[in-house]
Amino acid sequence: MSGQTDMILVDKKGMRIDGRKTDEHRPVHIEAGVLSNADGSAYLEIGKNKVLAAVYGPRECHPRHLQDPTKAIIQCKYNMEAFSVSDRKRPGPDRRSIEISKIIAEALERVVLTELYPRASIDVYIEILQANAGTRCAGLTAASVALADAGIPMRDIIPAVAAGKADGHVLLDLNKEEDNYGQADVPLAIVPSTDEIVLLQMDGNMTRKEFDKALDMAFGACHEIYEIQKTALKERYAVSKEDDGDE
Repeated sequence: MSGQTDMILVDKKGMRIDGRKTDEHRPVHIEAGVLSNADGSAYLEIGKNKVLAAVYGPRECHPRHLQDPTKAIIQCKYNMEAFSVSDRKRPGPDRRSIEISKIIAEALERVVLTELYPRASIDVYIEILQANAGTRCAGLTAASVALADAGIPMRDIIPAVAAGKADGHVLLDLNKEEDNYGQADVPLAIVPSTDEIVLLQMDGNMTRKEFDKALDMAFGACHEIYEIQKTALKERYAVSKEDDGDE
């Protein structure tokens, strides 16, 4: 985040460059069960972000030295495709993707009942097909739906969204321009049934008042995205029941 730009990100009426209000998240679309060869899967669009998540397991953990005799481990791989950004990205893992993989796995471990599957591995793959800021939140949101689609017991599913600051305004769900030229970015993920925070990071600088406002915005948006997650799962299994009835 440079924090310096001649671009007007928020006009005098409080409207952003993509037509949203300061407290409005981008349109969210989620589909569950999109991959037939995965135990669970989900496709998510939020704004221009396009994300595919797949879950395999629980299955025997390999390599075996990673096995935990008391619970399953969650192995997550977050990957941005080379074509996901305008400047072609070098293929393969980098420091950022390794870090995001780790924090997503740690967030999911807070809701998955891993103690039911000792010595097992639950493998989560997140592919960013198109990126436009907020991909770690989009990836976690999609992965959570994919886990539920796989039938893996969970305390709840996790929605995630970022808030931040750009052009001197506190904004919800920053897009690429706001993220690139803004002053702060605060990704948040919660367990909606308890409002427990399972992911919270901050890049940049905000006052305590601005941070509190950003957090309130993000909490509200997480609950809205949670309803979209549940709807996607309901629609997925409503279709499955209808198919069974036809047979």
